[in-house]
Amino acid sequence: MQTRFSPAQLADPDMAASEAVIRKCVHCGFCTATCPTYVLLGDELDSPRGRIYLMKEMLEGERRPTAEVVKHIDRCLSCLSCMTTCPSGVNYMHLVDHARAYIEERYRRPLRERVIRWLLAKVLPHRRRFRAALALARLAKPAEPMLRKVEALKPLAAMLALAPARLPAAAPTVRSEPLAAPKGRVALLAGCAEPVLKPEFRAAAARLLTRAGYEVVAAAGEGCCGALVHHMGRKVEALHDARRNIDAWTAEIEGRGLDAILVTASGCGTTIKDYGFMLREDPAYAGKAAKVSALAKDVTEFLAAIDLPAPVNPQGLRVAYHAACSLQHGQNVTEAPKTLLRQAGYEVRTPVDAHLCCGSAGVYNILQPELADAIGRRKAQTLDRLDADVIALGNIGCATQIALMTRVPVAHTVELLDWAHGGPAPSSLDPQSDR
Repeated sequence: MQTRFSPAQLADPDMAASEAVIRKCVHCGFCTATCPTYVLLGDELDSPRGRIYLMKEMLEGERRPTAEVVKHIDRCLSCLSCMTTCPSGVNYMHLVDHARAYIEERYRRPLRERVIRWLLAKVLPHRRRFRAALALARLAKPAEPMLRKVEALKPLAAMLALAPARLPAAAPTVRSEPLAAPKGRVALLAGCAEPVLKPEFRAAAARLLTRAGYEVVAAAGEGCCGALVHHMGRKVEALHDARRNIDAWTAEIEGRGLDAILVTASGCGTTIKDYGFMLREDPAYAGKAAKVSALAKDVTEFLAAIDLPAPVNPQGLRVAYHAACSLQHGQNVTEAPKTLLRQAGYEVRTPVDAHLCCGSAGVYNILQPELADAIGRRKAQTLDRLDADVIALGNIGCATQIALMTRVPVAHTVELLDWAHGGPAPSSLDPQSDR
């Protein structure tokens, strides 16, 4: 795609990076067939190609974002399916992230949108605040049907719908028991939402890793990866979160060392693997960020590369595997989870639309509740058709979204692996468990 950015514009590293991305686009349109919003709405401006045109015009002309442009950029899930499909290697992720930061800085949203987005940014990335908010949400749940009838209040209704009926106990710090001769030492990300909603995901990962001979640690001071605010265009807050985590992991790397930084929430993994790019212009953090990104791995990516012992408790269940977008498109981890499940004795089935998003996408199912609901129900239907005993996935957002739309139990891939290797049954499959 031809561009006309001025030399002065290209002196800005973010603008230069976006210009390079735009120039790679050859208008082929392959991306439209795999874009969930285009498949649903059929509007070219709700396809990656259409959005690239909108972003090019906005950035190249340094225009103030219009409500129409913002609407179509906001409708993007950042599922990155277009990047998997693109034959030209267009890094749509970096372009749309820059466009969102540009919009955040230059566009004044309606008051109700500003309030909702501020609330999400100030609550979700902080475990204690998030837990307190969920406790309040349980009390407000009866108001959900009424709120859905008011357009301005639909995001609040979506929040209430996503809030669990019961909260698990606060998650303890995950650390493995001392090992006489560990094969290696890994840090396990805690993050923000997952330890509040599903602490059993990380607990299963820690048990499995310890059983495989690895020392598991939680880096002191680590917290939210920054993905939630990053995808809302709140660049300063996202980079603050990234620097804090880099400091925490660097202390471990320079102390007793780390073989990997493991993530059980694939949305976080995609962002952490991008820290090197996000902080490439920061002389104090560029090197450390690149090192952290190189060490970051999805837990299944790591498990597939080590020698797991043979399963001691194979279940033989039928597993519908839902590939989180952030894992398959953002990190290109596609076969490892399915291979691990098969090796553990499960029968793995995949839906016909495995490449399409479930509609969770961070806070998308709150900010775009109607689109997210339509996308999610389509995904739930194709998963239900597999006649599986359980749905396996690798991201807390997907788990929350899909569990609302299907009666099939939902579990993290690592929970099923832990169960097959001697751990407890996932809580969603345990009839004695208080889900």
